[in-house]
Order: sequence, then C-alpha cells, then structure tokens
Amino acid sequence: MQLLKFIKPVYQNYFELACFISSSLIILLAILMDHYLGLEACPMCIMSRYAFGLIAFWSLLGFLLKKINILTKVFTLISAIGGVAITAKQVYLQNLSPEEVANLAAGCGMPLSTQIEYFGFFGGIANAYKGGPTCAEENWRFILNFAEWGLVFFILYSIFNLKKLINI
Repeated sequence: MQLLKFIKPVYQNYFELACFISSSLIILLAILMDHYLGLEACPMCIMSRYAFGLIAFWSLLGFLLKKINILTKVFTLISAIGGVAITAKQVYLQNLSPEEVANLAAGCGMPLSTQIEYFGFFGGIANAYKGGPTCAEENWRFILNFAEWGLVFFILYSIFNLKKLINI
C-alpha cells in the first residue's frame, strides 16, 4: 500500500521525468551490455534504442516546457507505438522456426548506419525492419530477452501516455 501512495503522485506530477529517466537508463543498460557482455546489437535493436531515445527526448521536453505538454505527449506516444512495432516484429522473428529463419532475407545483415547510407534513410529503415537471421538471434535472457523487455516497456509507455493524454 505504501508503494501505491508513492507511485500515484509521481505519475501525476513527475511522469515525464520518470519516462525520461527510465528510457535513458534502458539505453544505458543496452550499451553497457553490449560493451561488457560482448553483445552486438542488430539493426532492429538499434532502432528500438532510437525509439527509447525519442521517448526520452520528448519526455524531457514535456517536463521542461509545460506549455507544449499535449504535443510532447503525442510525440512520446507515437515514439512508443513505433517502439512497439519494432520490438513486436523482432519478437516475432525470434519465435520463428529455424527453417523459417533460414529463409529470411538478409535485412539485418548490415549495420543500420550502413543500410541508411546505402539505401537512404527511409529505405535503410524499411530494409532493417524486414529483419533477418541476425535479428532472430536471442543472445541474452533474464526471464525475457531484450526485445521482449523492450516490448513490455513500449507497451507500458504507450498505455500510460495515452491515459495521460485522455486525462488532459
């Protein structure tokens, strides 16, 4: 019961700051895991980090500039929905059978920056979103894998931001 007494005022008064801090910590955790555990992020993982980064950016802007609060909540919601689309696709790819994974195009074969350089911004994003065998790999797990945890957080950001938008 004490936890609920703490969470409610934080949600009402410091929601944007909590979104900024949590999404920034998720990005930091992913970078540290890459560095210390020797993991290599696939293009879809990188795109999900950008979605978390957009959530952090719009949340911080909403916290600092209360006059454009509705606009920042809309952009935060759009970023979270984009994150849901990215991580849901990656979770889908990770749950394919080995035969289906072998038949995937090599959309995740090149780093995201190389794909954007080669195909242009939208073409590179579209190609990376197609996924591939490297995006279907599961390198780390703590109850859920990183893509599944990302999906959980993006869904939570979406729900809570939508609730905040409706209550404005």
